[in-house]
Amino acid sequence: MSNAKQEHDLRERTKAFALRIVRMYVSLPKSPEAQVLGKQALKSGTSPGAHYCEACRSRSPAEFISKIAGGLQELEETRYWLELLVDAGIVPPKRMADLLKETDELTAIFASSIITAKKNK
Repeated sequence: MSNAKQEHDLRERTKAFALRIVRMYVSLPKSPEAQVLGKQALKSGTSPGAHYCEACRSRSPAEFISKIAGGLQELEETRYWLELLVDAGIVPPKRMADLLKETDELTAIFASSIITAKKNK
């Protein structure tokens, strides 16, 4: 797969992930705890795509690594908030499973990108 195609695919995948996070947030109960946890997931879950877009426009390998690392942090934070939504009994585990799986897959991609970029630096 060409580098440009991979870049486009990950850009689309992170955007789709952000949209899934938005839809998850909108579907949450209106209880205070659901809204607080949901807003945290909304903030962190919509950030990886923006970090990735910034990384694609980076001016140096160090800047690329920094932007991807920021996206990785946001993915790890997103997983935490999604887990809390499940553990608090706000969202059934089965309903959150696919979103958690995508979070884990994107986390692996971002982590791998950092490792590769450091090797190629």
